[in-house]
Amino acid sequence: MEIVWFILVSFMLTMYILLDGFDLGLGAIFPFVTKNEKEKKAVMKAILPVWDGNEVWLIAAGGALLLSFPLLYASSLSGFYLPLFVVFWLLILRGVGIEMRHIIDNPLWRSLWDGVFFLGSAPLPFFFGVALANVVRGVPIGGDSPYFFQPLWTDPLNPFSSTPGILDWYTVMIGLLTFSALVMHGAAYLVVKTEGGLHTSGRIFSATAWLGTIGLTAVATPLTFHIAPRRFENFVNMPWGYVFPAIAVGGLLAMVYFFLKGMDQAVFACSCAFIIGMMASTVFSVFPNVLPAVDPKNSLTIYNAAAPTHSLVVGLVVWSVGVLLAFGYFFIVYRMFRGKVTVE
Repeated sequence: MEIVWFILVSFMLTMYILLDGFDLGLGAIFPFVTKNEKEKKAVMKAILPVWDGNEVWLIAAGGALLLSFPLLYASSLSGFYLPLFVVFWLLILRGVGIEMRHIIDNPLWRSLWDGVFFLGSAPLPFFFGVALANVVRGVPIGGDSPYFFQPLWTDPLNPFSSTPGILDWYTVMIGLLTFSALVMHGAAYLVVKTEGGLHTSGRIFSATAWLGTIGLTAVATPLTFHIAPRRFENFVNMPWGYVFPAIAVGGLLAMVYFFLKGMDQAVFACSCAFIIGMMASTVFSVFPNVLPAVDPKNSLTIYNAAAPTHSLVVGLVVWSVGVLLAFGYFFIVYRMFRGKVTVE
């Protein structure tokens, strides 16, 4: 049951990055792709029906963590207290920015909340990437307690420290990679949903972010295995896991072909494949750990951090009902609001 819940939690986190990722990426470029109020309204119409539903996967993943791996939930909150609250505030600001701009028909009012929407959206992909990099690199869990404190930074030039900070050159690099990937994802979604000037702007940002993503991926991948060589062990012991990075690389390279052919939906699908492949590769590399430690023997695993088996079985039944309802909701919403939105 521990392995099942490890897969389910990983699935929910991937769904969140996949779905809310295009909202965040679009928010990060919102001021730069829109030239007037009509274009801003068109962008908002592209995400308004789905953005709050997309965030359900983050809430569901948090609830599933508390149910299945309560020790991981408690340990993560102890060590990442400050950055988690920063993320929560950014999520709140983004949601408020989206909903409040329509309350009063006044240019100054709309400009204020457009700024809040941008400031709430743009840093989130970076923070998510930094968090993922800390998990891959390992956190300073001690042998006597699963709880830890991680400062914002200690030595930003030394990711090999026995007491690493949240920010160093490696975690910042992964944060920038995540930001670039989600901007690419959001721009690809914009291209699928719009026409005219917005469509053209989306293609420009999608292509630019693709260049940044492929460059940072090429640099970050070998450096990850250099900084955390243990992450390569699962690929050696279970070679079938190479299918995950193959999906990521294949999706990223196929984007070029479909981009040149003008096949917008296929470009967006390839962006989804890249995100799925990268997330699956990361999860596969850390298994069976759920929170690797700098000292491997102190790591939290699916076995020492899991809830009792009875709780996992009961939770699986409840989860199955909930996820069926969620999929039904998403099918209806995305079907109702399919097609392009127009500036007019």
